[in-house]
Amino acid sequence: MKKILLCCSSGMSTSLLVNKMRKVAEEHKVPVEINAVGLDRFESEIKEYDVALLGPQVRFKLEEFKSIAENFGKKVAVIDLKDYGAMDGKRVLSQAIKLIKS
Repeated sequence: MKKILLCCSSGMSTSLLVNKMRKVAEEHKVPVEINAVGLDRFESEIKEYDVALLGPQVRFKLEEFKSIAENFGKKVAVIDLKDYGAMDGKRVLSQAIKLIKS
C-alpha cells in the first residue's frame, strides 16, 4: 500500500482534498493511505510516507521540504493550483501516484 501525505499551513484545507482523494481511490480500488498535516509536522511525518504534496499556499517550503524528504528517499511536489482550487481528488491522486512511480 502506498502512503501519500498532503501538507498545508495547518492541515485543514488539505483535509478536504484528502477526503476527495480517498473517495476516488476507493472507487477505483487503488490501495493507498492518504493523510494531511500542517507544516509543523512535515519533518516528523515524511519518513512514514512514500510521497508528499504541498498545498499551493505553502509552495515557498518546497526546496526546504525536498531537502528533508531526500534524507528518507522520499519525493515532494506542489499540488497544481487549479486542481487544488477545484478540490479535484482524481487529478491530485494521479499526481501523487505518478510522483511515486517516477
